[in-house]
Amino acid sequence: MKISPRSKLSGQILVIAIIVLVLLGVAYWWLDSNKRQMMTEGREFGTKVIQELIMQRNVKFFGDHLSPAMRLQYPPSAQQDLLNQLNKLGEPVSPPNVEGEIVFQSHFFDPNGVFHARINYPARGAEINVAVSHPVGRWQVDELTFAAETPR
Repeated sequence: MKISPRSKLSGQILVIAIIVLVLLGVAYWWLDSNKRQMMTEGREFGTKVIQELIMQRNVKFFGDHLSPAMRLQYPPSAQQDLLNQLNKLGEPVSPPNVEGEIVFQSHFFDPNGVFHARINYPARGAEINVAVSHPVGRWQVDELTFAAETPR
């Protein structure tokens, strides 16, 4: 019994199509799991930046994770001014409740996020906003705004 060359070719095409579909499925699974991991890491990083600044007064952590543009905006003297401003406010009444989310500029790539927290100090409140991104290799702080209310 002979198999026609036509049916042999269609069987080979079917095998190649199945292999391509499996490879595409594996690639999608990998990209999707990487995206979920980046979202988790980004939320943890955004929260940690706020926690380190507000609760620990760790401006070294802040300075070590600044983007190139933020390094110009927050040289060591500006970082020290920020620390002095935080120290003047005293210890927060409670840990800040950080809210924010990571979004991707394209479906799987270029993650960034904005995180916000309201801090209650004994004499007044304050608000902090932190923008983070992950351009190449590590998370970085792209923007920081801190505003204290007038004393009560």
